[in-house]
Amino acid sequence: MNHKLAAPTPPLGWNSWDCYGAAVTEDEIRGNAEYMAERLKEFGWSYITVDIQWYEPQANSSQYRPFVPLVMDEYSRLMPAANRFPSAADGQGFKPLADYVHSLGLQFGIHIMRGIPRQAVHAATPILGTTATARDVAHTNSICPWNTDMYGVDASKEGAQAYYDSLFELYAQWGVDLVKVDDIAASRLYDTHQPEIALISRAIERCGRPMVLSLSPGPAPVEYAEFFTGHANMWRVTDDFWDQWPLLLDMFSRCRKWQGVPQAGSWPDCDMLPLGHIGIRSVDGGGADRWTRFTRDEQLTMMSLWSIFRSPLIFGGELRDNDDWTLSLLTNREVLRMHRESYGAKEALCKDELIVWTAGHTDGTRYAAVFNVGESPLQLDLALEEVGLSGTAAGTELWSGTPAELNAGSLQTTIPPHGVRLYSFL
Repeated sequence: MNHKLAAPTPPLGWNSWDCYGAAVTEDEIRGNAEYMAERLKEFGWSYITVDIQWYEPQANSSQYRPFVPLVMDEYSRLMPAANRFPSAADGQGFKPLADYVHSLGLQFGIHIMRGIPRQAVHAATPILGTTATARDVAHTNSICPWNTDMYGVDASKEGAQAYYDSLFELYAQWGVDLVKVDDIAASRLYDTHQPEIALISRAIERCGRPMVLSLSPGPAPVEYAEFFTGHANMWRVTDDFWDQWPLLLDMFSRCRKWQGVPQAGSWPDCDMLPLGHIGIRSVDGGGADRWTRFTRDEQLTMMSLWSIFRSPLIFGGELRDNDDWTLSLLTNREVLRMHRESYGAKEALCKDELIVWTAGHTDGTRYAAVFNVGESPLQLDLALEEVGLSGTAAGTELWSGTPAELNAGSLQTTIPPHGVRLYSFL
């Protein structure tokens, strides 16, 4: 099965991390899925993903409780905690929840940590499909610096592939459509875990169900672009991204580095959109329960950069609390069409406070995202030929729907600090 077919366009979805940390419950997953089905599905949003530690019964925030007992089956595979996911009782796992998400016309995703549970290794529990035990395949020197749940898997060991095959066989039975694998794309202690990525990629191909493979955290090394393109559907180009301007400003240089790489089935990932009501049970990103700290102009800047670059769009806030403004960011048909169908995105200009990204469309439409990363309003008088857009007759600013001000081949507007004007030109 060609893994590239799993994500022909960049995935759009929701993930529980920014609002619930490691502590999301089944009710919250169902509620956000219902909102997406009702308000966002018609715009192309489809993935509902349960983030980290769904197997930890007492998880209560984004801070992990170290060395605690986790819910596991007899074959060293972590299972959902039934006190948090009641439909998972009696060994049903995530199948009932995935079935419900599918019944809404949506797709279901889960987060896993790379490796094998430490408790399985210490107890030398069996692995399905091999005589090797968890202890036999573990790489006990390969640990995650910020979470104690797992040891790495040594890809050279007999049984290593069988372990990952057994995991993805289980996820296929559950009906999983996306797997976000963490502590794998970049590491504070080690290089990219390429041997484990290869094991996982092969396990997905063998499991008989198309699944989007998402790798975290970043920054994934750009020199491995070919490897990521060959083995995964999306990979993080940044560490966890939060609602702080310096982090957003930094994303311009990350996108610059990865320009030209996004293609059908392979999407460098700028990370989740920390919009709306976030931090409900999370203390990451320097804040607790809050509304996004991004100004409206910063929110438009983030949405414009992610969309023209064609990063996956994964919303992080509690969807049911969205106000009209936040919903409008997710339902702009022209912006979403650019995100889904454009090609050739590149940084066309970077000069002082002005950054311009351009892209094309097969129907002849041309796009320009014109950013002001400075601290004061920017009076713009930009010769369109300077950014490769000469011959433009008319245009529209996509967020406001207003006509572009064009004068003798020049684009004129005022862009607020940290703000953007996003145009389609004919």
